[in-house]
Amino acid sequence: MRPEPATHALLRIAHPRALADAGTIPAWAAAALARAPWVVVRRARRRDGLIPVGVRGLKRAERLAAWLPADAVLECLTPSELAARGGWRSSARAAQVPALAALEAIAKLMRGYELDWGPCGSVGFELASGAATATGKSDLDLMVEARAALPRTVAVGLYAALARLPVRADVLLEGPLGAVALAEYTAARPPVMVRTADGPRLVDDPWDGAAAAA
Repeated sequence: MRPEPATHALLRIAHPRALADAGTIPAWAAAALARAPWVVVRRARRRDGLIPVGVRGLKRAERLAAWLPADAVLECLTPSELAARGGWRSSARAAQVPALAALEAIAKLMRGYELDWGPCGSVGFELASGAATATGKSDLDLMVEARAALPRTVAVGLYAALARLPVRADVLLEGPLGAVALAEYTAARPPVMVRTADGPRLVDDPWDGAAAAA
């Protein structure tokens, strides 16, 4: 049995009617789902067994929070699976979208650090759905699985290498409590902000067992 989809996973659905508790579906959302019937799992707790998802439109302001029954999921792709597929290598748009073109260098970098990673945001959505979503100005949103604490030397080296790329790369370290921004983890002293399913929290150590259980 496939585990329940985690934050950042992309889910293919059959129809906008599969969404629950979204109210009246805006015209832009209906058009977006007709173009690419995919939603992204939001960072929130399940409610009444429903998966928290978001619909993205063509504009940054076009975002719709909704809920999805698990049996309405036709396909699920995680960022790690998108990275393993390497779909950017066959993308004709890599020449026009620097964020797509940068993924090969990032894949090599992540292999060197032996990190489980994947693309999120507009780039991840494009790789999953096949719909042209990222633009020439798109940043590159990435996630790195960090169930155990990432050594500070690794974090600093990774951050420095990403800063040398021709595109801005924003990385979230996904730990047991939630996500920590790589930029904050490398630069800030405790406490650091962790994005959890219940909202942001300040903790001294995002990987401390006591903090995770609190």
